[in-house]
Amino acid sequence: MVNKQITVTSPLLPNLDEFNELLKEIWASKWITNNGQFHRQLEKALCEYLKVPYISLFTNGTLPLLTALQALRITGEVITTPYSFVATTHSIWWNGCKPVFVDIEEETCGIDPDKIEAAITPKTTAIMPVHCYGKPVKMKRIQEIADKYGLKVIYDAAHAFGVEVDGESVLKAGDMSTLSFHATKVYNTLEGGALVCHDEKTKQRIDYLKNFGFAGETEVVAPGINSKVDEVRCAYGWLNLKQVDQAIANRQKVAQKYREALKDVSGIRFFEDMPGVRHNYSYFPIFINAAEYGMTRDELYFKMKEDNVLGRRYFYPLISTFSTYRGLSSASPRNLPVATKMANEVICLPMHHELSEADMERIINEVVTK
Repeated sequence: MVNKQITVTSPLLPNLDEFNELLKEIWASKWITNNGQFHRQLEKALCEYLKVPYISLFTNGTLPLLTALQALRITGEVITTPYSFVATTHSIWWNGCKPVFVDIEEETCGIDPDKIEAAITPKTTAIMPVHCYGKPVKMKRIQEIADKYGLKVIYDAAHAFGVEVDGESVLKAGDMSTLSFHATKVYNTLEGGALVCHDEKTKQRIDYLKNFGFAGETEVVAPGINSKVDEVRCAYGWLNLKQVDQAIANRQKVAQKYREALKDVSGIRFFEDMPGVRHNYSYFPIFINAAEYGMTRDELYFKMKEDNVLGRRYFYPLISTFSTYRGLSSASPRNLPVATKMANEVICLPMHHELSEADMERIINEVVTK
């Protein structure tokens, strides 16, 4: 008998009856896109939940990255991390800018502020850090560097929905922060994203850019793109916002179970909660020291896969190793020893709000039994 498949994630789904009622309302209104009722309602609700002043909704999580660079008129070189989803670097490239890779810190998998200054040149205009796995990077130190050199800071906060440090949203750091609402995230609108900014004028520019640059029926003020979100996904997201706290609480219990079970397993490392941080438990990465564990990361990964436990080597391979980017001087593995090490050791265990006790026991047994 084949064991049931345990996936790395499971989407947060709204109550079907409630969703059907909202669908009827949308159908009756005949307003299904272009800044409708639920679009406006969701933006307002997300501002309140995330404790941010302005948010613009997008149809996916990549377009906010592209638009942030456009809205801030970024040119030249952008310092970023190779340890992320490839959309982070793609957004820089699509804007005609040059990505410059900087190594990461082992304790967060975020960009190492101590390595940033050495990468700054006269062409550098911005820094794009990533709150990897929802672990906040050293925002204060990054801002100090940005202020010293007159650089903009755009945070890829795709994993950081609801994450706070000492009661303050991480989304308020820097010049802008982007979010992903993909189905694999803690909070989702099926597919979607958002861009957070700090003032009304900037939000207006973002909203122009995501709607072809239209500033009225007959006026186009910028070379914009179509990034609008339909009413169906906004209604879906509005319902999901009601249950995201419970989903995060369930994920926290999974993280606690994993930590307790794996704390004495030789060759396994994982992250503990950071002091003063409200985590969202978006992922649970473990890192395999093959010499101590007695098995390589890939051997464990494929053993799990054969038994229908689907972890994810996230982020492997590094962005800097892809053919598109490996020719950059900053992409050399010699420049990125920590990122290379972490990418070669990581497996994200299944982490979602619907994991049962039996599921968790089975996942743990895969790791502890060699």
